[in-house]
Amino acid sequence: MSTLVLVHGFWHGAWCWSEVIPHVVARGRPAVAVDMAGHGLYARRPRWFTEQPYDPEAVGAEVSPVADVTLDDAAGLLTAQLRRIGGGEPVTVVAHSAAGPVLTRTAQQTPELVAHAVYLTAYMPASGVSAAAYTRLPEAADDRVAPLLRGDPARTGALRLDFATDDPAYRQGLRAAFYGDVDPDLADAATGLLTPDGPIGIMAGTTALTRDGWGSVPRSYIVCTRDMAIRPGLQARFVADADAAYPDNPTSVVTLDASHSPFLSKPGALADILVPLG
Repeated sequence: MSTLVLVHGFWHGAWCWSEVIPHVVARGRPAVAVDMAGHGLYARRPRWFTEQPYDPEAVGAEVSPVADVTLDDAAGLLTAQLRRIGGGEPVTVVAHSAAGPVLTRTAQQTPELVAHAVYLTAYMPASGVSAAAYTRLPEAADDRVAPLLRGDPARTGALRLDFATDDPAYRQGLRAAFYGDVDPDLADAATGLLTPDGPIGIMAGTTALTRDGWGSVPRSYIVCTRDMAIRPGLQARFVADADAAYPDNPTSVVTLDASHSPFLSKPGALADILVPLG
């Protein structure tokens, strides 16, 4: 079987897969996690995040140091990572959340590198449609992330969360959005590792899909039924749009009773789903 390459979503890093990888490897499947552009070791934190005293006005106004990161940049980095990991041979790529459009662009441009595209409660945008456009659909109306965003992305260049605030209601909102079924101590530890800015360019970019590009790559979608960040109805919309465009290559759908972060709440169950894919 090909190597599993695990790609995190916005605000997270490769660290978020640390509970999943041992389960996957123990089942005989090689796996590696990578950082997405603008995140993890490629993250750059805005000044307000560490400066004292805390300035709530700066939170909404400061231009992000990752404002120049685009979908092209993110796909270019992922492509280089896949080439290095697979040595030119195809690998199975698992994209969580906002890593979805990055996987889509990469699979469109270099389908020979992707043995199987797996979307874990992720944005899986249709041809020529940005991931950001889906956040304005009725299926996304009750997500818990939008009320947490700070500042105007058009001004800051980022989807920004305020991890510096000590407002208990805001911090409870973060937990409800991302870690609803995660052990509270583990959720607190994970929140402490998050970076505040997700580059808006990744969400705003679009990819023209073709039958011999992304449409030729086998794909699976893991629906998380208790997700409050990307709602189940929106997840179903991604699958329906993809299958309507490429009916000869339908999406394999698996359902997981979990919140937005099953890599923390149900790593063993998630590994059971991932190991056979690709």
